[in-house]
Amino acid sequence: MDIDTQMMLMGLLLAAFVSPVIAGEWRASVVRSLDALVSSCVVIPCSFTHPEGNLPTSRLRGIWHISNQRDQCIYHEDNTLVLDNFKGRTKLLGHLGQSNCTLEIIEIKDHDSGPFCFRIELRPKETGTLEKFSFVEQCVDLKMLPDPPKLKLTHLKPAVQGHPFVLTCTVLHTCPSRAPKLTWSRGTADGIAEVNREIHAGNWEMQSILTFIPEDEDDHSDVTCTSTFNGGRTSSETLTLYVKRRENYNHIIIPTVVGIGTAVIFAFFCLFMVKKYKARIAELQSQDGNVWNRLSRLSHRIRSNGPGPSQSEQRRSMWSRFSRRRPQVDMVNQMPGDVNSKSSCSNQKVSKPRFPSPKSQRKSCNDKGFDDGDDYMNTEDLNVYGNL
Repeated sequence: MDIDTQMMLMGLLLAAFVSPVIAGEWRASVVRSLDALVSSCVVIPCSFTHPEGNLPTSRLRGIWHISNQRDQCIYHEDNTLVLDNFKGRTKLLGHLGQSNCTLEIIEIKDHDSGPFCFRIELRPKETGTLEKFSFVEQCVDLKMLPDPPKLKLTHLKPAVQGHPFVLTCTVLHTCPSRAPKLTWSRGTADGIAEVNREIHAGNWEMQSILTFIPEDEDDHSDVTCTSTFNGGRTSSETLTLYVKRRENYNHIIIPTVVGIGTAVIFAFFCLFMVKKYKARIAELQSQDGNVWNRLSRLSHRIRSNGPGPSQSEQRRSMWSRFSRRRPQVDMVNQMPGDVNSKSSCSNQKVSKPRFPSPKSQRKSCNDKGFDDGDDYMNTEDLNVYGNL
């Protein structure tokens, strides 16, 4: 016989000797310690193994009892065997045929501290004795929590105006079958997502993720997350938002635009005033030019006709014309004896003052029949020298 054949035979003999020992053991795995909120609930994870292969649930019976007191049952399929203090408050969540012995306890009392241990019974197929397996080495202790655990609000990035902001509310619990409800003081259902995950045996983490877009008015506002546990206990946490405004140059652009606008308006106003005053000056210059042109034309006309008579000569000419229109009046007023005086006056020279007056001036000797053909009489001159 060769060496390979000998080694194979030795392996088979060893397996035949060891397998009955291993397959003949029943083992249970129970979490050792859990926190339990008073008035809430707790779920105790439990699983077991056995050498019987696949066993139906109908052949198995699971029992939870207090420590080494196997008759102090906190759970039994026969409710009459359960302690009065635990009746209606305990049940198995798993199926024993799937090796799941997880226990749920609701309405936790402050004296439900344990330790609690698992026991399983195997019914025979037809005849035989009932097999019982207790796992007093695998028991759980409950730590009573008088107050709900605190929430934790976290965010990865600061809140920026106009950008999505994600805020996460987290709470620990030990009752996944009746997980706490998380609510927000703001936001809508579309912007909220929930995650319930086991972080380690028997301990769970409930998360609510809120997503919203903060605006400028949300700065220094409060966002509150509230957890409601089974039994009505609540816990809340508040976060103050500090919204970072979007980077812009409005603080530079707005003053610049205002300054430019003011300068443009002022420039238009100045141009309007300058144009207005230029038009006014041009109008005045035009009027002055017309007057000057008139004066110039008059001066040119006078120069073209020769030097005009002086003022004294004009007055003497006016008086001469007036005298020629008074000969008949003077003849009527003369006395008969004054006929000779006429001849005597013919050779007499008369000196006229600068401003002759008909009353002060002696009557001049004029030829009666002299007529220059000028019929013009100025009535204003008559008024000046008095009424005749």
